[in-house]
Amino acid sequence: MQGRTIAIGDIHGCARALQRLLEQIDLQPDDTLITLGDYVNRGPDSNGVLDCLLTTMQRCHLIPILGNHDEMLLDAALKGTSIDRFLSKGGDATLRSYGLPLSFDQIPVRHIEFLQGCRSSFETETHFFLHANYRPDLPLNQQDDETIRWRSLRDSIPGPHFSGKIAVLGHTPQPEVLDEGHLLCLDTGCCRGGWLTAMEVTTRQVWQTSQSGEVRH
Repeated sequence: MQGRTIAIGDIHGCARALQRLLEQIDLQPDDTLITLGDYVNRGPDSNGVLDCLLTTMQRCHLIPILGNHDEMLLDAALKGTSIDRFLSKGGDATLRSYGLPLSFDQIPVRHIEFLQGCRSSFETETHFFLHANYRPDLPLNQQDDETIRWRSLRDSIPGPHFSGKIAVLGHTPQPEVLDEGHLLCLDTGCCRGGWLTAMEVTTRQVWQTSQSGEVRH
């Protein structure tokens, strides 16, 4: 029997909320879990988030999307570029989660390799999954990185994609799940005191947890 297709919004270092969320979802081996990016920065335990996701890969079909914060970490750690920008966007919390001294050298190779292996997008017969935004007139493999990883929905909410598929996005924090019909945004601001949200995209079942451990259905 075909498993569920579940998406999770921006995690941002909120390992406790992620662990509680996965307990509520009760993943099965035939489930497909799409994480929409931004695993690191701002929250207290980016280290724990990445370890949790690596473990989750053994439990189901995990498809991690690369977020702009994850991209900043790779650029800073591997290329030595935009380090100040990375730190100003919550990267200091990421480095602290790996202990002292605060250094990119403290980040395990397995975490860097996980982020390097993240995808830009994913699609099913009915939905497509990106981190931030999209151009409705272009197929996924022609979308530019600036749009799909950085463009806020506050700048522009795109129209329906020409494919007719429903977009599932993160990146732009919302007080509740944003449902525009043709577009869903699942970033509900966990690292800002909000919720970490998961949705089974076919049935629209929602699970939510907070970094304090609270559960909401």
